[in-house]
Amino acid sequence: MESTGGDGKAPGGPRVLVVGGGIAGLGAAQRLCCHSAFPHLRVLEATARAGGRIRSECSFGGVVEVGAHWIHGPSRGNPVFRLAAEYGLLGEKELSEENQLVETGGHVGLPSVTYTSSGVRVSLQLVAEMATLFYGLIDQTREFLQAAETPVPSVGEYLRKEISQHVAGWREDEETKKLKLAVLNAFFNLECCVSGTHSMDLVALAPFGEYTVLPGLDCTFSKGYQGLTNCMMASLPENTVVFEKPVKTIHWNGAFQEAAFPGETFPVSVECEDGDRLPAHHVIVTVPLGFLKEHLDTFFDPPLPAEKAEAIRKIGFGTNNKIFLEFEEPFWEPDCQLIQVVWEDTSPLEDPAPALRDAWFRKLIGFVVLPAFGSVHVLCGFIAGLESEFMETLSDEEVLLCLTQVLQRVTAPDPVCRGSHTSDILLHDARGSAVGVEGG
Repeated sequence: MESTGGDGKAPGGPRVLVVGGGIAGLGAAQRLCCHSAFPHLRVLEATARAGGRIRSECSFGGVVEVGAHWIHGPSRGNPVFRLAAEYGLLGEKELSEENQLVETGGHVGLPSVTYTSSGVRVSLQLVAEMATLFYGLIDQTREFLQAAETPVPSVGEYLRKEISQHVAGWREDEETKKLKLAVLNAFFNLECCVSGTHSMDLVALAPFGEYTVLPGLDCTFSKGYQGLTNCMMASLPENTVVFEKPVKTIHWNGAFQEAAFPGETFPVSVECEDGDRLPAHHVIVTVPLGFLKEHLDTFFDPPLPAEKAEAIRKIGFGTNNKIFLEFEEPFWEPDCQLIQVVWEDTSPLEDPAPALRDAWFRKLIGFVVLPAFGSVHVLCGFIAGLESEFMETLSDEEVLLCLTQVLQRVTAPDPVCRGSHTSDILLHDARGSAVGVEGG
């Protein structure tokens, strides 16, 4: 190979490495491949597959999303939506102008049915009233985005302060007041899932409004979200992505020479776990935040500037889990989309902090009804925070038994649940692989 000129660049253009083969890494590679100035491009992926947290699996006779689930705000301002539309991965309804114009405010739609922990159906009117109150307060948090100071540090504290003032004006009987607070607590749990946090007290109020809400009714991929990353992979030149190539340390801001490139000097040398060292002029790092937090002290040499390291340490990173339950017969009604579970003795204004072993399941927001796969009927439960992490320590059989009992308890008096039978469970968390378990 010829020696480079004064800028240290190879004659054919700079060598670029992308670390991480999730949608961010694939997107960066796709963009660079469009330019002839970047012929020497490689994506280093630590695992045997691309897509990162976008992961679709064949289970229960169909496709389930063990990772990313929805396109939030599916409209022209959303690059994921544009890519999905370009690849023909969405249906007519999802692509319709009507669907793209729906203003959700970034909030989850109302549940189809809400059950209390004693098996009573909550009136949709009461649930809608509490949803209006809760999401109205969430919207108010955006007012503090450019404020010089905030009345309280966290979103959770702000919500409780405002809710306390509303409660003081309620004129219903005590039982109804308790039920309203329990429903509000369920919306707190839902917001914890949306924000990926254990508690809204851990979410700072001032920057909470930075999230840009796009119009569009949230939609899914009928054949799996992974179809998107598969299409992105297919658009890259052959062998662009190198699998099972975990990176150990990125040596940067140096002057590295490699025997394979005599006469060339590279500012970056990427050291892999297998001992290989790959020279580069530029490196794009797209690894997950959790990985950065865990390996920050060894992943960069020299260490990142103090302000960047501090940002990585301070940005929150929580745990969300999905639980898939299969039923021989559905106990829910045909048009049901979301089943909400409300624990009657809970309130966002109180923090009893019960033992996780006895109460982890109370953080469960309920269950999303997945499209039926022929004769197979599946619910997908969502749970976040410390309770979610505690659930990971339980056996699959313990989780299955607990959630079966919860569903039997909350739906037992309801005539639509007769004859239901939990037959299978699929557990998944963002940091592990899915596990299938037969149940009774």
